[in-house]
Amino acid sequence: MKRDAIGGCILGTAVGDALGLPYEGVSPKRAARLLGPPDRYRFFFRRGMISDDTEHTCMVAQSLIDAGGEVPKFTRTFARRLRWWILALPAGVGKATARSGIKLWLRASPERSGVFSAGNGPAMRAAIFGAALNDVPSILEFVRASSRLTHSDPKAEYGAIAVALAAKHSRDNTTVDANLWLDEVVDAVGEGGAELIDLLRQAIQSVAAGETTQTFAGSLGLDRGVTGYTYHTVPVAIHAWLSNPKDFRKAVTSIIECGGDADTTAAIVGSIVGAGVGRAGIPGEWLDGIWDWPRSVSWMRRLGDALANSLAGDHLVNSPTVNPVVVPFRNLLFLFVVLFHGFRRLAPPY
Repeated sequence: MKRDAIGGCILGTAVGDALGLPYEGVSPKRAARLLGPPDRYRFFFRRGMISDDTEHTCMVAQSLIDAGGEVPKFTRTFARRLRWWILALPAGVGKATARSGIKLWLRASPERSGVFSAGNGPAMRAAIFGAALNDVPSILEFVRASSRLTHSDPKAEYGAIAVALAAKHSRDNTTVDANLWLDEVVDAVGEGGAELIDLLRQAIQSVAAGETTQTFAGSLGLDRGVTGYTYHTVPVAIHAWLSNPKDFRKAVTSIIECGGDADTTAAIVGSIVGAGVGRAGIPGEWLDGIWDWPRSVSWMRRLGDALANSLAGDHLVNSPTVNPVVVPFRNLLFLFVVLFHGFRRLAPPY
């Protein structure tokens, strides 16, 4: 079960990321006119490509394999990967993550490289901890280490904790119990996370009332799109998950239709729901439609299996690697496609 949850989480992240990418930064109304419904890939000749959301999740999974359950070793390994990832000039990297990567290159320790920001970077890579690990205290330790490496604002950490525990709850329960999950989050974040808990309660109440995720986003003042602020991203993503806990297609499309930071919000929702439905629950045409390299779908499948084997006690397993020589060329192609979409948005329909 854990193997399938890990694979579903990684691949669910990739599919949500790739589907949401063309819609990033576009309001819901404009997106409907400019791109149409998010029912297929619209990034590159009806194919999808992944962005930093998936890449970070993969680096976390690789670092978990290398760490062997040791949080300090995980931190060092993830910091090393983040440094080289930044050097390959990925397009669309968040400001806080970019600044923390530069600080790491300037010899800052991983414990001091974080930037005071409440962006959603830690949340976008947090679900894999809940999908892969069983012990809640261990999950919290790894989430905190991952979050503080790039974001030192506690809000970013609290949002990541909520996502990781959602993935664990999604993995472990055939029927999702929103209040049981929320109780775990309350215990984990303490009084400092009171604002987030209030927003999550609003999300639960909205789902119970039958409101759509887009309606809930509008009630938070996000009718023009969900921002990258973690206290905007996480509650809306949780709403999409709770509204469609076992329906990957509906959950992901509903969050993309909210607009804004659509690749990250869809990646988070895809990771949580993917942890619950596994690989088989992700539409096959969406998996087949991802066109990327070196982090291909088959590579991500191998990564998920390697992480599952590592956690099962195989200490000889090695994490799959990527060819560092080809990554900058891939990123250059990705940048050209992103720029094309940027120029396309200057033209009608408005």
